[in-house]
Amino acid sequence: MRKIAMTAAGIAAAGIAAAVIGTGVALAPTANAATSGTATACPSGAVCLQEPNGSILSKNIWYSYGPHNLSNVIGTKTLINSQTGGAGFQLCLEYNGKNCGPVYRWTGPSAPHDFTKINSIVLVK
Repeated sequence: MRKIAMTAAGIAAAGIAAAVIGTGVALAPTANAATSGTATACPSGAVCLQEPNGSILSKNIWYSYGPHNLSNVIGTKTLINSQTGGAGFQLCLEYNGKNCGPVYRWTGPSAPHDFTKINSIVLVK
């Protein structure tokens, strides 16, 4: 009888543990949920960073003026300026829009850039 009671208690404990684990797994978002979306075209009003395969990660679409820090962006990529009203962008060697190059105001894709040393991009009016 004691063995049966211990087995039943073990099964119940395992069931509770499975329910807790199952709930945690079901409710926990993936680490890259916010950045896994991709686009094939840069939306109007935005500046986008296009990957070599032509995709645009949702984390690399910017609408607001000012600096945008880049993280883990390396290799050759293309910027696409889809802003309106003559707005442009700058590429910067430091974070927070410091040590920037000229303002690019044309629309459409830029020449490919090596982003290994680029640490931020600034959207300007």
